[in-house]
Amino acid sequence: MQVNGATEIYGIMGQPVSHSLSPAMHNAVFQQLGLNKIYVPFAVDQVAMALDGFRALGVRGVSVTIPHKQAAIPFLDFIDPVAEKIGAVNTLVLAGEKIRGYNTDWLGANMALAGVMVNKSASKKFLTGKQVLILGAGGSARAVGFGIIEAGGIPILASRTPARGQELSRDLACEWVPLSEVQGVQADALVNATSVGMTPKVDQTPLPQAVLKNFPVVMDIVYSPRETRLLREAKAAGCLAINGEAMLLFQAVHQFELWVPDCGKELSEIAEIMRQALPDQPLK
Repeated sequence: MQVNGATEIYGIMGQPVSHSLSPAMHNAVFQQLGLNKIYVPFAVDQVAMALDGFRALGVRGVSVTIPHKQAAIPFLDFIDPVAEKIGAVNTLVLAGEKIRGYNTDWLGANMALAGVMVNKSASKKFLTGKQVLILGAGGSARAVGFGIIEAGGIPILASRTPARGQELSRDLACEWVPLSEVQGVQADALVNATSVGMTPKVDQTPLPQAVLKNFPVVMDIVYSPRETRLLREAKAAGCLAINGEAMLLFQAVHQFELWVPDCGKELSEIAEIMRQALPDQPLK
């Protein structure tokens, strides 16, 4: 990739961002499609100043990660209705001095649950009428929950902290159960939307293995390590296990779609290019 005066700039803003796999995925697509674009990490502390800088420099698109997904919203010129419901953005599209905010995390989660790279209508069909138990009450659980509702599914929340869990359950208009009572819940799928089991605490799991038989599909949004203890035990219990790399990949595919809507490639082709750009070794 040769950078010149006509190169369009994209990137990811967060703190920290040095560990992000997004540059590898997006730059692989830009390079393979012969697009004069580059994607770089931006370590950002001051959101308002960063967005002013993006406007001034003519940055075309930005991924937003922790801790700025909510903090960026007051400075946007437009927010997508689903992102507004979720209360967080992970994708910015810049045109001139206008910044539009979107959330593709929910699309990534829905497509990961579908288990294959499908279009939006197909992922909706997959989830229509399905019950999905979500572990957690933070930002990730919020995105997953609203995404399930958007696709016609029925979320159920479980969390350790009653106050946060019940608040989110009211926003989602769904049932909440204490994490300690999950053994009495049966659903079509389970999503771990907490960080339990993430490197370096890989020996931890949010639920005992005996409970997992109640869920034919188990998905963990954690992607480091690729196979968490939860997923290993889900496989042993006979469940279909989906790792966090799938959500990471599919949300990135839909970011690319927002930035380059007329690239001439199917989303499945973009996904495969991104998948090949991910490291072969276990993520740490």
